[in-house]
Amino acid sequence: MKKKNVLNLIRYHAENNEAGFRSEAYEIAREFDELGDYQLSEYIMALLSNANTFVPQVTDLASGFFEKIQVGNEPLPLPEIIEQDIMGLVNAVGRNLGINKYLFQGAPGTGKTESAKQVARILGRELFAVDFSSVVDSKLGQTQKNITSLFKEINEFAHPEMIVVLFDEIDIIALDRTNSNDLREMGRATSTILKELDRLNSRIVLIATTNLFTHFDKALVRRFDSIIDFNRYSQDDLREISEILLNSFLNQFKCSGHNIRLFRKIINLMPSIPYPGELKNMIRAAVAFSNPVDEYDYLKRLYKSINQDNSDVKTLQKQGFTVREIEILTGISKSQVSRELKEN
Repeated sequence: MKKKNVLNLIRYHAENNEAGFRSEAYEIAREFDELGDYQLSEYIMALLSNANTFVPQVTDLASGFFEKIQVGNEPLPLPEIIEQDIMGLVNAVGRNLGINKYLFQGAPGTGKTESAKQVARILGRELFAVDFSSVVDSKLGQTQKNITSLFKEINEFAHPEMIVVLFDEIDIIALDRTNSNDLREMGRATSTILKELDRLNSRIVLIATTNLFTHFDKALVRRFDSIIDFNRYSQDDLREISEILLNSFLNQFKCSGHNIRLFRKIINLMPSIPYPGELKNMIRAAVAFSNPVDEYDYLKRLYKSINQDNSDVKTLQKQGFTVREIEILTGISKSQVSRELKEN
């Protein structure tokens, strides 16, 4: 932690700048995480999540369009370039300049929805996701009416400064109105969204996500104050993220042993490391299903999930694994591994 972090914390506290204070604390937690002090990083994030901050409870959501989302306190590793954009969003909200509509675009599993949760947590706001299945209606004209009612309810929140509204996968109703294959009804729904976004209360933070940005209505794109691209992961970013995820899960299962060198070799066997969503599921499953009396069983499971053919010792050697590592991955003793390699 640098001196500037301490000075910023004091300044934000003196200015009653809750968003700035949380943003700075989040930055400190990230630095500790990068230094390998995961426990302290998670402790800071837990304090931020459970801070004794007055958050009014929204009780007037009678329409059924909304679902309250628990933000939790799980780490969300992101490439620095994306993380900087997220923190820029937090800073913009803290300055109260009316920059409040954001679009997160990127492939599935790149962390768009989880980042919205992080934004809500850092800002100390409640997060509400719109249930679009209750908005879209087969009756002619009813979808537009539902959209109007939806935004009316958003704008009438009792404490708009304590709300983040999430339009997850907004492309469900935000289709390109010029597409000849588009239903006219949904085109009108998109036009209604355009009008309502222009009238949105500036104190409410709205985050929309989409996997189909290239097919997005251009007029709708212009309604957002900022667009954050989540497709900016390098393979090195994903390797680093895989290790952060592994350490997080191993800290939850104390019986599992750390062997980061072997883990890296296994991850590097993949021709293309997947995005964090799939990567997280893969590592979590390997750790969660592992035998509690075998501290490295999760590594066996992870290897098998990547190599479905269950390679023999000779193949494992060609893949660059040592005799000890082959023993871990196969359960065969080192002496037996050595004999098999000599025989082949």
